[in-house]
Amino acid sequence: MTSSTIWLGIGLLGQALFSMRFVVQWIVSEYSRRSILPQAFWYFSVLGGVTLLAYAIHQREIVFITGQAMGLLIYARNIMLSRQPAAVERAG
Repeated sequence: MTSSTIWLGIGLLGQALFSMRFVVQWIVSEYSRRSILPQAFWYFSVLGGVTLLAYAIHQREIVFITGQAMGLLIYARNIMLSRQPAAVERAG
């Protein structure tokens, strides 16, 4: 197995992990009969994002690297926010 074949596999794995977030979101929303972003959505976002970032760095694709790196910051922040106790909403 060549290095390029392994990296192609890593890229495809990253894309599959990234795509799973939408499958999970769809299943949970259908089950709940309303639109929901489950915690697993953000974890699949991070796993897929990290894997795709590694692939992008290997490929030396600056546009892809920048996009994945910025996305990872957003996904990580959403995980941090979701772990905080629910804030009391104030009536506007």
